[in-house]
Amino acid sequence: MDTNTRGTHLDKQKTGRDAEDRACFFLESQGLTLLTKNFRCKLGEIDLIMQDQKFIVFVEVRSKNRSDYGGALISVNKLKQHKLIRIASFYLQQQKCYNKVHCRFDVIGITEKKLEWIKNAFLAN
Repeated sequence: MDTNTRGTHLDKQKTGRDAEDRACFFLESQGLTLLTKNFRCKLGEIDLIMQDQKFIVFVEVRSKNRSDYGGALISVNKLKQHKLIRIASFYLQQQKCYNKVHCRFDVIGITEKKLEWIKNAFLAN
């Protein structure tokens, strides 16, 4: 990786972390409680796992420099949704609460000017 590529990669990581921090702060201001940030397993990563009353909420945070290519929900395609569902299932099994809690999948899209929160963005079928 050359110096320019490494710098760009680090910039994207910082932008992603900043977006996740902003999303977490926003969700906490809405009454949700952070359970886990950047949950990683062999299947991938979930940005935020929050508690919203009786729900465990799995949150995908999308940061975009431009909003003219569609919103956050569009960027979370069926393949990404399936991957998030599998990671969430792994998390619930690990916590020994599979089939014992209500879950939902939210998406937060962030641009410089706007934060868009989509509750129940997709369902685990």
